[in-house]
Amino acid sequence: MALQQVVQQTVEGLGFELVEIEHSAGGVLRVTIDVPWEPAQTERFITVDDCEAVTRQLQFALEVEGADYRRLEVSSPGIDRLLRNETDLDRFCGEQVDITLKAPLGAAAQGQVAANRKKFRGLLARGDAGSWQISWSDAPAPKPGQRISKKRESAPVQVLGFVWDELREARLAPIVNFKGRGVKAPPQG
Repeated sequence: MALQQVVQQTVEGLGFELVEIEHSAGGVLRVTIDVPWEPAQTERFITVDDCEAVTRQLQFALEVEGADYRRLEVSSPGIDRLLRNETDLDRFCGEQVDITLKAPLGAAAQGQVAANRKKFRGLLARGDAGSWQISWSDAPAPKPGQRISKKRESAPVQVLGFVWDELREARLAPIVNFKGRGVKAPPQG
C-alpha cells in the first residue's frame, strides 16, 4: 500500500483530517492533521495529545507496511495555516487573512492601491455569487497606551473582491494576543 494511503487511512480512522504529508530527503516524514470541520460545530483545535495519539498509531501502521523514514513528526496546521480550498475560506470567514493574488490589480484598482500590489491582509467575508472579499484599513495601529481623539477622522475601509482562481496563496494571519483581549475588527464604513 502506498505511503499516502497508509497515512490517510490511519489519520482518518482516528477521526482527524489529513492536511499534508511531506517526506524530506533526510528521511523526515511530516504529517499535518486537523479536526474535520462542519459549519454547525464549535471550533476545536488539535492538541498535543491528538498529535501523540496519531504518532503512536502511525508508527505502528508504517512499521507494518515497511515504510522508509527516519523520523516522524505529526503537527497541526499552525497559527498561519494555509487555506487550501473554498471550504477553508468558509471555515475562517470573519478572520484576518493574508492573501497573495496571482496577478497585480493594475488599472482595476483605480488608484485606490498601488497598481503592482498583490499582497493584502484583511478581514475575510463572503461576497456575491461564489466570490470572496477582504476589508482593511491602512490606518496605523495605535501604540499601547496612546489616546485617540474622537475628532480624528478614521482611515477609509477598503474592500477587495476576489474569486478562488485569482489567488496564488491564502493563509490565516498570524495574530497573537498575549494579553487575552480580543482583536477588534477594522471599522466598517
